[in-house]
Amino acid sequence: MAPQTTSASAIGAADDLANAQSTFMLEMTEAAAIVHGATEHSLVLMDEIGRGTSTFDGLALAGAIASHLHDRNRAFTLFATHYFELTEFPKKHERAINVHVSAAESGEHDIVFLHAIEAGPASRSYGVQVARLAGMPGSLIRQARSTLDALETQQRMADAQIDLFAAPPAPPPAAESSALERALAALQPDTLSPREALDALYQLKSLIREQP
Repeated sequence: MAPQTTSASAIGAADDLANAQSTFMLEMTEAAAIVHGATEHSLVLMDEIGRGTSTFDGLALAGAIASHLHDRNRAFTLFATHYFELTEFPKKHERAINVHVSAAESGEHDIVFLHAIEAGPASRSYGVQVARLAGMPGSLIRQARSTLDALETQQRMADAQIDLFAAPPAPPPAAESSALERALAALQPDTLSPREALDALYQLKSLIREQP
């Protein structure tokens, strides 16, 4: 008897494979429609924006989208996220508040989610505990917990957090072109005679000497 074979896949639940669109592309398309169309009379629900790309890309986009909805759309928004850095949002946005879903820890590794909304940001994430409840192997959980401890230690030793919600810098003012740049822009080498080309060269050398 031939040995039994199995197959499995783990892909983004919203991937549109037929149209070659990733979960993240679909997420950004939907988010773009929201930020273009939401008004102060809208109710906006955002769940884990930015999760489909790299950590820094996702965090930067989530912060910018939250700021846009608060400052420009002024829509009533429920913004669920696991980016702990975004809990700083109310410090810069007067109409924003943090809330979290409470959980109770029992012993070192057990957890019970209470499904109750409480004020303030969550004190920690429970991803490893959830993976354990889902039946992940013990060796895998121990490795993940060890890596998590190392990452949290590294984070505590890192420099101060950057301001995710600062307005983008204004573009630098266009510098006034110099006489040399204007002379170069006006030259049309293909139309110059040898004598005109020589005169132009002397003119450019003169302009270079005059530069501060």
